Amino acid sequence: MATGPSNLNRLTYFVAVVETGSFTAAADRLGITRAVVSQQVARLERDCHATLLTRSTRRVRTTEAGQAFYYRCALILKEAEDAFDELAESAQTPSGTLRLTAPFDYGVGVIVPAITAFSERFPQCQVEAQFGDQTMNLEDSDLDLAIRVGWLTDDHLQARLIGHFEQRLVAAPSWQERLADVETPQALIDHPIIANTALRDPTRWTFHRDELVKERVTLTASIKLNATLAVREATLNGAGLAVLPDYVVDADVSAGRLIDVLPQWHLPRGDIHAVLPPARYRPAKVRAFIDMLIR
Repeated sequence: MATGPSNLNRLTYFVAVVETGSFTAAADRLGITRAVVSQQVARLERDCHATLLTRSTRRVRTTEAGQAFYYRCALILKEAEDAFDELAESAQTPSGTLRLTAPFDYGVGVIVPAITAFSERFPQCQVEAQFGDQTMNLEDSDLDLAIRVGWLTDDHLQARLIGHFEQRLVAAPSWQERLADVETPQALIDHPIIANTALRDPTRWTFHRDELVKERVTLTASIKLNATLAVREATLNGAGLAVLPDYVVDADVSAGRLIDVLPQWHLPRGDIHAVLPPARYRPAKVRAFIDMLIR
């Protein structure tokens, strides 16, 4: 006997006829014509090589084989209905394990608190996070999403903007006297910076003021480090000036551990995206976590 969606439909027609007692009532229940129901049940009998129903002018009854077949069909259809119900529920309720990756600095400062809140809100979910400055290939992994800070390079992947960040030129308070005469970005050329080599061009920066005046400068790096938190630590220790994202240094500036350099000048703002592997539908756990990040 062949299998497939059409045969499953025939089981539905057969069960409806048995439960309603007539082809007409079954057609009304299913919202189709009586002729279709009659034709599909007849094909089912030919496929089974058995008479499942006896027809009379008053009522349709099952044969002995048809009655046994009905019990099995009703069970199959009920299990299928339950499976669809469970799938629909899982699509609406976050569950399972959420796997994600994020840059180490953003992951520690922003994603870890978000994971904590997510776990408290959805205790039925588990979270596995990988933090690092290497960009992971979503298509070759089992990750549900990646948080990307800065400029996207994966044009073929789906991405959702979840926020922005400001870049701040900062230094330790011990540099305040040495920077007293610095009024323009060009004056920074005489001062060493700590360069973050994880960036594409860590020593060349474009400053703007009042959205009209722009200055592009190439600075001299006295120290080169390949991790944002390492650059922050060197800056806190007075090693030089550094450009760092606000989510890394805001608390330090507020506490007086770092100072803003040229606060009247601004650096380009960056974007933060949730990047998703190719898929048509997104699990509820992914949607819920992204929504939490946006809020």
